[in-house]
Amino acid sequence: MLQHLTLSGRTRWIALALVLLLALAWMAVMAWRAPRAEALLVQSGPLLRTLQFSARVATLSRVEIGSTVTGRVAQVQVREGAQVRRGEVLVRLETEELRAAEAQAVAAERQADATLQAARATLARAEQLVRQNFYSVAQLDEAKRALDVALAQQGAARAAVTAAHARLEQTRIEAPADARVLARMVEPGQIVQPGKALLNLALAGPTQLVAQVDERFLDQLQVGQTATVVADAFAGERFAARVQSIAPLVDAQRGAVEVKLGLLQEAPAFLREDMTLSVEVETARREQALALPLAVLRQPTGDTARVLVAVDGVVQERTLRLGLHTLAAAEVLDGLRIGDAVLIGSAFKIGQRVTVLVVPWQPTLRAAPRDEASGSAGSALTNAMGR
Repeated sequence: MLQHLTLSGRTRWIALALVLLLALAWMAVMAWRAPRAEALLVQSGPLLRTLQFSARVATLSRVEIGSTVTGRVAQVQVREGAQVRRGEVLVRLETEELRAAEAQAVAAERQADATLQAARATLARAEQLVRQNFYSVAQLDEAKRALDVALAQQGAARAAVTAAHARLEQTRIEAPADARVLARMVEPGQIVQPGKALLNLALAGPTQLVAQVDERFLDQLQVGQTATVVADAFAGERFAARVQSIAPLVDAQRGAVEVKLGLLQEAPAFLREDMTLSVEVETARREQALALPLAVLRQPTGDTARVLVAVDGVVQERTLRLGLHTLAAAEVLDGLRIGDAVLIGSAFKIGQRVTVLVVPWQPTLRAAPRDEASGSAGSALTNAMGR
């Protein structure tokens, strides 16, 4: 009897073990059958939105220097790129003919002075003779008219001397202010005429960066925003700038708005007028934000979107409220928590069981990376603007 009871107990334990083994085997089969799903873990981190575009170097004012008289160029005393001071002689014209004209005007002035002196003496004698009744009043009037003519001749002669001297001075073409020579369009021996530009100068003053930004991104720009600037030829020498002004009008032909930036430091020595630069303006920042890549968002509409999440291995759908957007990511304001597994792709159905495979990911700090492969710091900027 005792032996029979022992065998029955063993049978029950064996049956229970078999049931457990079958259950484990079934769970293993089910787990094996559940498709693997790549997922991103929601995490918090800094999020930065930037706007990237091209700009050119420009000074506050440019002037074209020309001659006000016709003449032959004797000397050009500056070269392109030279720094000049106010009053410095840039171009000299030949002066022989104008000096001769000045000497002739001076001689005519002296003759007019002598004529005036003689007319005054004649008038004085006529007045005396009239008092002595030797001259008539008509003769006195004639002497007065001769004096008036002599005075007018003297004035004309002096004006001619002044004009001749001014023309002679105009053979010295001087810098109107401290400036840098941008272009030289004249050489010794050329005949120049009034109205023809000889030199192009950039007047000394703060250096500005001028950009044409697509009007679609106007809402992201504000005066005072900081920017990082780099030139393709000097990619390792970045410098800082600040948005100074945004034009009130939009260029209808290009669909762009003019943006001017001022440097926050002394202009680098390598900057040249009209040089093309790559500018990256920081338009928004979140020190800590829940963020997701745009690729995982489903049916994004305005500031809402949907995502698929895996909860205990089961696919669920969540509706999100979004905040800051960059080119790569979006800030999640509501709908997710840190650690939630957001599925990549849309080939899963709600309620489906999946095996989650976590893919490493971090919110990007920039709106879009520069095109390093091409070796150009700004070659990809035109297509990388905005959010």
